[in-house]
Amino acid sequence: MRSLRRRPCSRPVKTPLDDDDLLAEILLRLPPQPSSLPRASLACKRWHSLASDRGFSRRFRIHHRDKPPVLGFFDGYSGVFQPTLEPPNRVPPGRFSFQGGVGDRTRFLGCRHGLVLVSDAKRNHFLVWDPVVGDQHPIAIPSGLATRADKLLINGSVFRKGGDAHFQVVLTTADDDDKQRRRALACVYSSETGLWGDLISTPLPSEVPTSGYNLPTVVFPSKPSVLAGNSIYWMLIGNFNGILEFDLEKQSLAVIRVPERMLQFQFFMMRAEGGGLGLLLVTGSGIQLWKRKTDCDGAASWALGRTIELNKLFSLSSHTKTVIGFAEENNVVFLWAGGPVFMVHLESLQFKKLFETNIVSEYQPFESVFTAETGIGGGNDAADILHHP
Repeated sequence: MRSLRRRPCSRPVKTPLDDDDLLAEILLRLPPQPSSLPRASLACKRWHSLASDRGFSRRFRIHHRDKPPVLGFFDGYSGVFQPTLEPPNRVPPGRFSFQGGVGDRTRFLGCRHGLVLVSDAKRNHFLVWDPVVGDQHPIAIPSGLATRADKLLINGSVFRKGGDAHFQVVLTTADDDDKQRRRALACVYSSETGLWGDLISTPLPSEVPTSGYNLPTVVFPSKPSVLAGNSIYWMLIGNFNGILEFDLEKQSLAVIRVPERMLQFQFFMMRAEGGGLGLLLVTGSGIQLWKRKTDCDGAASWALGRTIELNKLFSLSSHTKTVIGFAEENNVVFLWAGGPVFMVHLESLQFKKLFETNIVSEYQPFESVFTAETGIGGGNDAADILHHP
């Protein structure tokens, strides 16, 4: 009688996607669009579990922090968020509503690295707000600045490095010292220590007014800063029109002159192509992109990079063109053309008409990675992202 031999059981062949660590690395490299993780979570329960994990969502945001999409912008006067992406990546407008509102004593000073810096003179503090997570971090104005200048004339900048959860804030203003000489002041706050650093100052040029009006030089309160290289820059206006530079490594202030021929045009600070400080000049038919260069002897000068003929790029019914915002990580400029508002990518020259308005405002572009992790776990964010018209 023959004995029956058992055939060995065939084991399922494992694929690379069966390895959770490898799957996480693959999902980590999905495009940094709001719909990426919600779509991935629909594949199966295992993908859902991984994509909805808060720790993974944080890794996803950090991985794409250097190239975040422009989710939209905040109106610098009203604080209202306006999304700019198309469905299914369009963030619902109410998702980034600012609790407390914006008024005469509250201003949005700028957005960077997924954070928003808000000045609240009524409460005598500044606020660092993370719209994606919802965290708010109030910071009292340092006494060295609060007692020397009107709080509405204090400008500032927020930033953080790489994947660091901690951030820094630099506040700056201008006043007269004991000898009535005009100077710029700056002070740095670190969320890691919770402390302000020492007050830093530099003298401002004493220009003779040519217009007949003697206007003290101030740090332009309604123009956002630009982070380029290791420095932060703000615009100076008054008897002297130029640029204030804060060197993050040296912790020092310096003044940069802008050639007289450039002051005849509307100019806007930007991160230059290839890095460093740049200027965007609005001319009659388009815009010019300038870059500040330093030679081997340390002498600085301005060089014209490119000229973009906007009238050839899209049809304009008005010659009025005003720069109302700049997204520095994506090299995108927001432009008001006497009615229509455009987004223009300065490298690819791709453009998009957003809407029309008769009100000129200051827009604060918000560049961040929005993972909608609360929606993936059963809330409404993911559903809004995937089904928002």
